[in-house]
Order: sequence, then C-alpha cells, then structure tokens
Amino acid sequence: MGDGTSVNSDGPEVSITGLETPDAKIKITKWLSEKGLGKASVQYKLRDWLFSRQRYWGEPIPIVHCPACGTIPVPEQDLPLRLPEMTDYTPSGSAEPPLAKAADWVNCKCPKCGGSAKRETNTMPQWAGSCWYYLRYIDPTNPEVFVAREKESYWMPVDLYVGGAEHAVLHLLYSRFWHKVLFDLGLVSTPEPFMKLVNQGMILGEDNQKMSKSRGNVINPDDVVKQYGADSFRLYEMFMGPLEMTKPWSTAGVEGVYRFLGKVWRLFIDREGRLHANIVSRVPDAAELRSLHRAIKKVTDDLEELRMNTAISALMIFVNEVSSHADHSREILEKFLLLLAPFAPHLAEELWLMLGHDKTLAYAEWPGYDAKYLVEDEVEMAILVGGKVRTKMTVPSALGEEEVKKMAVEQPRIREFLAGKTVVKIIVVPKRTVNLVVKDA
Repeated sequence: MGDGTSVNSDGPEVSITGLETPDAKIKITKWLSEKGLGKASVQYKLRDWLFSRQRYWGEPIPIVHCPACGTIPVPEQDLPLRLPEMTDYTPSGSAEPPLAKAADWVNCKCPKCGGSAKRETNTMPQWAGSCWYYLRYIDPTNPEVFVAREKESYWMPVDLYVGGAEHAVLHLLYSRFWHKVLFDLGLVSTPEPFMKLVNQGMILGEDNQKMSKSRGNVINPDDVVKQYGADSFRLYEMFMGPLEMTKPWSTAGVEGVYRFLGKVWRLFIDREGRLHANIVSRVPDAAELRSLHRAIKKVTDDLEELRMNTAISALMIFVNEVSSHADHSREILEKFLLLLAPFAPHLAEELWLMLGHDKTLAYAEWPGYDAKYLVEDEVEMAILVGGKVRTKMTVPSALGEEEVKKMAVEQPRIREFLAGKTVVKIIVVPKRTVNLVVKDA
C-alpha cells in the first residue's frame, strides 16, 4: 500500500526509476516544463453548483424579473432582501415555489424602469449561509458590514475545524471557494479560511455497530445526562480513546468517569457538604509539586495535540497521588481545578467558587509548569534473570550503573534465583531494567 516506487521507468532524457511517486511527479513535471510541453497546476474538485431551491426557508435571491428590462439585481442600498412573513409556506401546488404565494412581496417595481415586475421566488441553498458563518460569528451584531475589518484580521483564519470526513469534499470545499471570492474582493485578509481539519471518529453502539433505530442500539444523550450529569457525559466522550478513532459506547465506562468525578468532589468537600478542613493555605511540599507539575505538562501538551483521553488519564493519576496526603495545599488544588475545567467545567466551576473565589475560573490564567519538578528522584527498575522478570527495585535516579548492578544482585528475591548459578553478564537499561545473564555453576 502507499504511493509506490517507480520501476523500469528509464527514458532517453529523464529517468524516474527508484523514485517515490510524489518525487517522480515533481521530476516529470519539471522536465515537461523545461521542454515547454506542460506546466504544474492545481485543480479543485468544485463542481457546478445548483444554487436555487424551491422552498421558503433560505436566503432570498435579490433579483427582479422585469418584462421590459429583463433580469435586474436589487440595488445595493435595498439590501439585505428579507423573506416576507407568511402564515403558510407549504408548497404552492404548482411548479412555483412557496414564495410565489406571497403576492404583496413578489409583485414589485423594476429598479431600472419603475414598471411592474416580479421578484425571484427561488431561494438560496443552505450553503449560502454555512459557507461564511464563521466570519459572522466574529462580529454577529454589526448592522453595517458582515464583519468589521479589525475583528476579521484579528481572529482569522480559523485555527482548527473539527468535523466528519465528508466535510473535506463538501462544506469546506464550498467555504474555501466562497472565502477566496471574498479575498479577491478585498473583504477578508486571508486567502484560506481554515488552517487545520480534524475528522473525529464515529461513536458506535455498545454492540460495536453503527447506532441506528432499527438496531435498537442508540444512546440518548439526554438519558445519560439525566443519570450521570453533563460533566460525566462530556468527560467520558473525551476519555473513550483518540479523537480520530471510531470506538464503541460503554455505559460501564461512563460509570467509571462518574466515580472519578465523585472522587474529585470528595477531595474537596466533606460529607456535610462543606469544604474539607484539611485544605490549608500552606507552601506545597515536594511531592505535591511533582504531581502537579507533571500533570500540568501532560495536560498542556496533550490538549495542544487533541489527545484528550491521555490528558484525562494524567488528571486521574494526579488525584490518586494527592488523595493519600494528610492535608492539601489550597494552591495545588486550585491549579488542578484549572486543568480540570476544560473537561468537567460545571464541577470545576462549583468547586472554584466553594474555595472562596467570587469570579469565574474561565478568566483565570492557565498554569505553567516548572521543569525542575519533572525530574524523578527515584525510579522503579525491573530485574530479569534468565530473560524473565523476577522482582522490581526502587533506586535513586542519579545512581550510577555499577551501583545499580550491585543493588540488583543483592535483592533477596534475586539471590534465590542466583543460587547454583554464575552471573555471566549484567545489562542495564537506564531507569528501566537490569538483565542478569546467568549459567549453571
């Protein structure tokens, strides 16, 4: 599979034998260009667009049909043209669209000669709005222009678009065409509207089949939210696996993240619903700082790469590590809530307020990590004898290789396996394994 490699492709003037297909294309194109026989070009898959629709819903087409002047555009000062209010917008019963029934709106004066004319009764497709909605989001209440220049230049282009695979050849292709027209007109500042597309995977039913009513395997989000809450639902969807992968739903999995959020709640709140007395304003100890800064780095890095599932795992590890402490530094827990907020915003916000903050955490600064807390003081190493793991030991991370070897052979469990044997060689994989190669004495 893949692009392949050219074979038996030696010509009198150009050879591409041994080249990967993309490289071969470049070489051939360059040769054709130098010979004046061709040139490189980019072709788009945008096909002719059937633009009109015979329905009420949709943007009205600003065209007037005049018997004397022909097809006349509505003057710019009369735009936007708005749909008429109608109590009945069902099909007209003839070949005419529903708008044809709005006689007071349809019958008008020709903008050119002033004579009797009729408005266009077809409407635009849904693409007409969805091709540029991202621009209007930037400045949705502006009555003068579709987007203010300073806002458009600040916010555009869109950094990330998350959508199904069909978007790449439908919606986004039309949006690019629309955007490039606006760019050529000088109305937007970027030639491309979107910088990156990520296709999210499909969520299957618990039977590992595509959800459908006929199979009876559809999961109703309202039912999940009612039983477990919105945060659990949200958290589980991100925890299921990599964003791009197709994966089956698991109600047991929802229960698992629900229990995790319960553990977070109990870390802060006692049985009487009050903030735990063991949350104190003190300088964090070394163990807390290590746990926190590892979590900050992991969550920050994973969010940048949309690895939400492993970011959530890092939060779970943090909670497990700090739960065993006798008391907790308020500073540590506050920064943890900032990490939790993108995944479980309702719970994080409520605990933030219970910690005494009078403003939302949404505007709090994202925490940074200090690399010095990421260095491990101790590491756990597996000890192998005869190719099998026999035991594990914890050693200072700065310990030299010879010292590690001595510690390994002195472990009580290893001494048992070395009885009647001679150690031929000891192979150390730093911070991971110690492998003892032995033979019978």
